[in-house]
This record gives sequence, structure tokens and C-alpha cells, in this order.
Amino acid sequence: MSLIQRYLFAAGALAFAISVAASTEAWSRQEKTRSASTDQPSAATPGEPKAQAVPNLAKAPVATTLRESDRPIAEALRDLLASGIAAHVPREGERSAVQAFYRDRGFAPIWIENGGSNARAQETMAFLKEVGSDGLDPADYPVPTFQTSEPESLAKDEIKLANSVMTFARHARTGPVLFSRVTDAASFDLQFPKPPEVLSQIASSSNVRETLDAHHPPHPEYRALKAKLVEMRGSGARPVQIESGPALKYESGKKGRAKVVQDPRVPMLRQRLGLEAVGDTQYDTQYDKALAEAVHAFQKSRNLKADGRLDAATVEALNGASKDKRIDSIVANMERWRWVRRDLGVSHVIVNIPDYSLKVVNNQKLAWSTRVVVGKPGEMATPLLSETMKFITINPTWNVPPSIVRNEYLPALQRNPAALERMGLKVKRKKDGTLHVYQPPGPRNALGQIRFNFPNQFLVYQHDTPAKHLFAKSERAFSHGCIRVQHPEKYAEVLLSITQAKDGFTAERVKTMYGENERTINLKAPMIVHLTYQTAFVDDAGRLQLRKDIYGRDARVLSLLRDERAIADIPLGRNPSSNNSPVLARAIGR
Repeated sequence: MSLIQRYLFAAGALAFAISVAASTEAWSRQEKTRSASTDQPSAATPGEPKAQAVPNLAKAPVATTLRESDRPIAEALRDLLASGIAAHVPREGERSAVQAFYRDRGFAPIWIENGGSNARAQETMAFLKEVGSDGLDPADYPVPTFQTSEPESLAKDEIKLANSVMTFARHARTGPVLFSRVTDAASFDLQFPKPPEVLSQIASSSNVRETLDAHHPPHPEYRALKAKLVEMRGSGARPVQIESGPALKYESGKKGRAKVVQDPRVPMLRQRLGLEAVGDTQYDTQYDKALAEAVHAFQKSRNLKADGRLDAATVEALNGASKDKRIDSIVANMERWRWVRRDLGVSHVIVNIPDYSLKVVNNQKLAWSTRVVVGKPGEMATPLLSETMKFITINPTWNVPPSIVRNEYLPALQRNPAALERMGLKVKRKKDGTLHVYQPPGPRNALGQIRFNFPNQFLVYQHDTPAKHLFAKSERAFSHGCIRVQHPEKYAEVLLSITQAKDGFTAERVKTMYGENERTINLKAPMIVHLTYQTAFVDDAGRLQLRKDIYGRDARVLSLLRDERAIADIPLGRNPSSNNSPVLARAIGR
């Protein structure tokens, strides 16, 4: 090979590599596009790949390796893809993907052999009919009949099933409801499946069911909810119900002698809590110490005030939601798991907002957990996200967000410019004419004496708080959006023992660093923080746990699934709040 020939060969290879790389990058970039859209679907739906130019399919050759019985179907496929595909593949980006996929395989069908549906098609259709066990609606993935022998009809059936598979893959990975339709207070990097890869994987798979199932979330939490959904839909049984009535409390009496408390609901209560009957008969009605302890344990598991007293809230929790309501809660939570990144991280932090809890997971095992305070419902709701914790700040300064300055402090400043200083806040006018309100480090600081930083667009973080009394409450939605941690020094110890064990950080050592000057501890290993909204989850004992839908997220997801399906998977652009714009000093006459 001459030098010129080598040069031309190398240049051609480089051009081909650049073309492939550019094409792959374009698909990825287009899949992540989150541009604003109207409520009506258009030919090019935001959030999916834009249509790629496809050569004239009418003149494209048909594969020569086809069986003679399948050649007429391939020719019908070529004609359909060249002119009539829009009726069978509504999304423009997926249309071009289907056209390219079949063109590259010489229009050989993947669902049809010898003039009829093959085993791959039968297995695929059976799978799509059973997706209700994953909280999806089989009606969203219609399957063809393959009952005709006419090539044109079989070609349409081929494309119909391909479209249903692509729709399923997209819904299984990112949800039939996109998070931007539910709330502005969420940000996830959704990984949309690439249609050519979805179809190619099916075409080459030796286990179609396994290949399709892999699109569902891999999280153990999701799988546990799925098992509960299948169990609940398959069982008509309902736990014994406890009637309402006066509150019951075990009385120890004087000198350790118990005061007998009788109630006709006790047998039902024992049965509900799995206790054996006491005394000579199963109708024993004494509310004794053992029963009070069982009630206490139940209250603790449901995040109620754990005092062993059978009150109205405990009775309501014991009876639980109706079967339909529990199923709805499971479905809504399975949907939200599709938004969360598939790899949570071997070591990570996960906050469950409705459960008011924070857990640290190390090497896939629970390392530590604590109570938290979360954002108030409404504009102060704690957002949903996954970000990397990068550093810890000791003795943090609280730079008051403009939204809080505008909504809460501006009226006081307008009345008396010195008002905030009495609260320990400092007010400065910046060179650009805006106000800077901040609180110096110290024990009275709103952030307490330690802050955990995972940079994000919502400017929220986890931190200490001087308002320790709030952790004793069963419902703890009191913050401006950040997460207040009950035992922050211990939290720091647990995190640093994972990310930099050799540095020897302990809770006591962290406390010795408290003072009036900011100090930073950089994490030496990444620690992903997941802020989640789990109103339904399965605990370590295998029991379904339900929590109050404090932000109304379940209701919105279910409404989109049932009443607004036409727009549910069309993303909306974020509308930034004007409250976060800087506050001008002239607002208080400065």
C-alpha cells in the first residue's frame, strides 16, 4: 500500500469514527433535552431524539438472506417505512430510529417467520400483557394479532409491536409520567433508552423476557414494592379492623399493682398485632402491659408518638388505608423510582422526605440512620434530586436566600433597618445595589454548627439546627427546604469513617472544631445524596409501610396516570421563581 493510499485509508477510518461518535453524542444529547413544551403533543416531542435524515427507503435493497416466504413481508416493510410509518409510530424521533433499524438489516422482520409470528413475538406480547405487575398499564402497549397472511398487514403488525416495545422501554426506564409534570421541585438526569438499541437487543436476545425486564428499575426497594403490589392485587383478604372508641392506656397502679383496663376491642387488637389471647378465653378484654408494649412497638414502626396508648391516630394506622388506596400508593412510588438514577452507589445517603428519615448506606448495608426535619409543603418543599456530597462546613455562615429575605425579612427591614441585627443577622449593601443578609457562625446560627454540602440548583443542603425540640414531633415539615439532621456530629463521623477512615474523625473531634471561624472538611471519596419521596416502602421485616402524602405528590402522579395520559410523558420546562432574584437595597430605602 502506497503512502497516499495509507493516508486515504486512515482519513476514511477517522471520518467514519468521527461520524459514529457524533451520531452517538447527538442521540444522548437529544434524549436529555428538557426544553419547554405545550400540553399538546407535536410531531417532534421534547425529550426524545429529533428525527434523523433517512435515505430514500423506497430504493433500499432487501436482504438476500431472507427465506422466500419472508421476502414479500420485507418488501412490504420497506414500502411502509418509506411512506406510511407515521400512523404506527407517533413519536418523530422513534420513527427515524425504526426506519434506520430495519434499513440496516435489509428490512428483515424480527417478529415474523414463515408468514406468521415467531416465538420472539409470542414471548414479547405475553410480557407486555403482564406489565400491570410493575404498575404500568398494558393498554399503553397494544399488541397485534398476526392473524393475516397478507404481507402488507403483517408489515403493519411488525411495526406496531416494535412501537409498543419502544414505548414500554421508555416508560419502564423514565416513567409514563415525567417528573417535570409533577413538580418544579425535582431534578433528575433521566437516561432515555435509545430506540435502535432497544430493538437490536430484542433481535439478538436468547431470553426476551429477561431482556425486557431489565428496563425496569433495579433497586431492591422497587422490587420489594412490586412484590407487595402483586400480593395485594392477588389477595382479597383484609386485616381485622379495630373499631374507634376511647383511648386506652396501661396503668401500672400503686406499688407496681396494675390497674385493670378493660375494653371489648382488645381481642381484635391482639389479633391485629399477632398476640395470643390471654386468660381462659380468646375473648379476654384486658389491656395489659404486653399489649401496651406491642402497641408501642407498632407506633414506633409507623413514626407515631410511641407511648403505648391506643388513641385515634393509632387505631387509624392499625386499620390502614383501604386496599385500593394502598395499591395506589405503591403504584405512585414505583413510578417515582423510575426517575431515580439506576446506580444509587455502593455507599450513599438516602433521605425519605415523608418518613422524615435519613439513612447512610455503606457497601449496600445500612450503616446509620437518624431523624430529619424537611421543608414545609408548598413553595418550601424539599426537592427531589441525586447529587454528590463534596465537603462539610464547620461553623457555617448562613447566607439568607433572596426568597426568604423577600418573603419574611423585607417587611421587618422596611419598618426598622436594624430589626434583623437584633436577631443576629447582618445586612450589607453590595456594590451592585443588592442586599446581602447573612448570619455569622455560632451556636445561634440557623444552620447550627455544621453543614453538609452537595451542590445543586435548588441551593439546599443538610445541616444542624438550634431548634432541637422539633425532632420530638411525629410530623417534621418545618424548614425552608433544607434538611435538618438530628445528630449532625454523629452523621459527620459516619460519613468521614466511610470516605476517609484513616483520618480518625469522631463526633467528639468534630465538636472540638466548633467556634466562630468557618472550617472545611473535603470528602476524599464521592458520597451520593438521594432526596426521595417514599410514601410507600417495605421495611426490613417485609412489612408495607405507608406515610402521609405531605406534598401531594402521590395525588398528582395518579392523576397524570389516569386522567392526563396524553400529556403525562411530555416534559415541561422549569419556571424559575422570581423570588430567587437578588433583593435591591432600595426596597428598604438604602
